Amino acid sequence: MKTRYLLAFCCLPSLATAAFASESNDVRRFTAERVFDLEYADDPRISPDGSTIIYARKSMDKFADQVVSDLWMIDTRSGSQRPLVSGQGSSSSVRWSPSGDRVIYLTTTKGKPDLRLRYQDSGDSFSLAQLEHGPGAPVWSPDGKTIAFSMLVPDEPANFAKPPKSPEGAEWAKPVRIVDDLVFRFDGAGYLPKGKTQIFTLSTEGGTPQQVTQGSNGFDSPQWIGNGALLVTGNESEDADLDPIESEIYRVDLSSQAITPLTQRDGPDFAPKVAPNGSRIAYLGFDDKQKSYQQTDVYLMAADGSGVKNLTINFDRSIDNIAWRPDSKALIGQAEVDGILTLVSIDLAGNVRNLVQDIGGTSLGRPYADGSFSVASKAGGSSPIIAYTKGSTNRPAEVALTRGSGNGRQLTRLNEDALGHLDLARIEEIKVSSSHDGREIEAWVALPPGFRPDGSFPMILEIHGGPNTMYGPYFGAEIQRYAAEGYVTVYANPRGSTGYGEAFAQLIDLDYPGHDHDDLMSVVDALLAKNYVNKDRLFITGGSGGGVLTAWAVGKTDRFAAAASVKPVINWTSMALAGDIARFVSRHWFRAQPWEQPEEYWRRSPLSIVNNVTTPTMVMVGEADWRTPAWEAEQFYTALKLQNIDTVLVRVPEASHLIARRPSQLIAKVDNIMGWFAKYDPVKKAETED
Repeated sequence: MKTRYLLAFCCLPSLATAAFASESNDVRRFTAERVFDLEYADDPRISPDGSTIIYARKSMDKFADQVVSDLWMIDTRSGSQRPLVSGQGSSSSVRWSPSGDRVIYLTTTKGKPDLRLRYQDSGDSFSLAQLEHGPGAPVWSPDGKTIAFSMLVPDEPANFAKPPKSPEGAEWAKPVRIVDDLVFRFDGAGYLPKGKTQIFTLSTEGGTPQQVTQGSNGFDSPQWIGNGALLVTGNESEDADLDPIESEIYRVDLSSQAITPLTQRDGPDFAPKVAPNGSRIAYLGFDDKQKSYQQTDVYLMAADGSGVKNLTINFDRSIDNIAWRPDSKALIGQAEVDGILTLVSIDLAGNVRNLVQDIGGTSLGRPYADGSFSVASKAGGSSPIIAYTKGSTNRPAEVALTRGSGNGRQLTRLNEDALGHLDLARIEEIKVSSSHDGREIEAWVALPPGFRPDGSFPMILEIHGGPNTMYGPYFGAEIQRYAAEGYVTVYANPRGSTGYGEAFAQLIDLDYPGHDHDDLMSVVDALLAKNYVNKDRLFITGGSGGGVLTAWAVGKTDRFAAAASVKPVINWTSMALAGDIARFVSRHWFRAQPWEQPEEYWRRSPLSIVNNVTTPTMVMVGEADWRTPAWEAEQFYTALKLQNIDTVLVRVPEASHLIARRPSQLIAKVDNIMGWFAKYDPVKKAETED
C-alpha cells in the first residue's frame, strides 16, 4: 500500500523506500500508511446555552485520497456524542441560530454548493437556496429570520474580438484567456473567475438570495448589527489591488442599501464583532507602516464608528480572533504567546490575562500553532463557557470545554485507536542563545523511540514557513514520520517568528534571509553539544519560507550531509512579479520594485549564493503552486545541475502551495525527503555496502 501511494505522486520510488527501518517492528511505528488513520476536530461551535457543541470531524478518505469533514454533536454535560451530518460530502461552517433551535451549515449536494438549515428538534433539514457559486461566512440575524453571506458575482470577461462560430462537430482550440486584473490567479484556487465577492441576505424559510452590496471591489465577512443593518469588510479605494492588505469596516443599511464607512485609516480593519448588548463594536487591525510584519491589535468603537480605542496597545502579542463575553464586559481573544497558542481575556480597560494555554492541533502535517474556539453567547456572565480545539504533542486536535479559565475538559478521543498503541516521539523543549547576538531562541526536539544521547543519531532541522509564523509543541504527522525512522528532528522559532512580540518578528524586516540563519545554526550546535546527534549525519529541510532558508543555508555552510528545499523562493525578482502575493512582496518585504532596487532583490535571493553550494540538495514543488511557483524551484535545480552538484527535482502533480493537502501527498513528500537523506547518510551507506 505504501509503495502504491508513492508511485502515484512522486518521481523517486526507489529513494522513498530506502530510509525505511526493519518492517518487523511496524506494529508500534508511525508508518506511512498510518497517515490515513488520523482524525482531528475543527471549528467547534457551542450552542448559545452551552449545552451542545457541534464540530467538524475531519478524517482521511483512503479511496478518494482526500480530507473529508462530517459534523458531530457533543452533549457538554454527559460528554456523549453522535453524528449530525455524515456521509454526504464534506460539511463545514456550522452556525447556531440565536435561540439554539436551528443550525445552518455548508455542504455540497450533487456536486453543487449547498447552504442548508437543520431543525434541532426533528433533525429535518432543507436547502435554503439554489446557489451557482459557493457561499461564504453565513451568519444569523439576531431575530433568527435572515441569513447573510458572501458570494461571487461574476463580471463579463475582457474581450477584444468575437471569434467565428465553429462548425458543428468541429474540435477547435479552447478560446483565449484575456487577463486584465493584477491578481488573476491565486494559490489553491488557480485562475480566478472574473468577478467580485458581494453580500447577500436570505430568509431562513428559503427563497431567492438578495444582493445588498454593489461595491466595485467587493465586500465580505458580514456581521449583523441589529436586524436591519450589516457590518462588512472591503476596500473601496480606486487602486485596491496595489494595496493588498488595506480594508475598512462599512455599515450597510438593508432598507436603503446605503453603505457608510466606519473606519478610515491606512491599514487593515476587519473581523468586526458587535457586543451582545449592541453598545460597541470590537474589531481587529493595525496602522500600516509597510513593514514585513505588523502586529494585529483589538480595537473598540461605538456603533457609529466614533470613540475608537486600542484595547491591546500594551499587550505585545498579535490577536488573531475575537469573541465577546456574554455580559459585554470583556472579549476573548486568540493569541500566539511564546510558542503557545493561548486564549486571553481582554476587558474594556485593556487589561489582558491568560485563560487557556492548550488550544491548537489543527495543523496536521507540521506543528504550527493553529486552532479555533467559540463562546456560548447566552450562558454565564463573567465566566464564559468556551469550546475549543485542544492541541498536544502526541495527538491532533480534540474538542475541549472550559468554564471561565484554565485548560479545559477534553470531550473527544479521536485518535486513541490509531495512535494509542504506537511508540511516538517524545517532544523536548530547549532554549538556545543565538550566535549572532545572544538572543534566546526557542526550539523543540522530537526524540525518536529508543533514543539515547550517545551522539549516534541522525538529525533533521525542520524550518517553518511564513517566515512570520510560529511552531509550537503540537502534533505533526511529518515530525512523527521522521521520528519513526530514527531521526532526531528539531524545529525552532528563529527571529522573524511570531508569538514573541512585534520587535522579535520585525528583526528580519528588510533582512530576510539573514541572521535567522545564525539562530538556526545555533540550534544545531546545541544538539551537538548535548551529544544528541552525529555531526556527520545532519540534514536540513523546510517548506515555503523554510524552503528559502534551506536553500540559503546550503549556500552558507557545508555542514549538512544533504538538504531538501521544499516550495522555496529562489529569485525574489521572479517571485515578486509572478507570485499570487507579488504586490505584498514588493510593498511590504522590499518597499521597492525589482527594477528600482535590483541589487537588494538579488542580495536576498538564494540564487545569488548558489555558486557556494556543495551539499546534495533535493528541490520539491507542487505543479499548481502559485505562491512560490514551480519556476522558482526549477531555477535552483538547474543552477545546481550546471555546477554538477547532486540534485533532483520533485514535482507533485496538481499540488498547490499546500503541497501535502492530500494524504498521499503528505506521504510522498516526507518519504522522498527521507529517501534522499538516506542516500547521503554515511551510516546508511555503510549498512547498504555491508
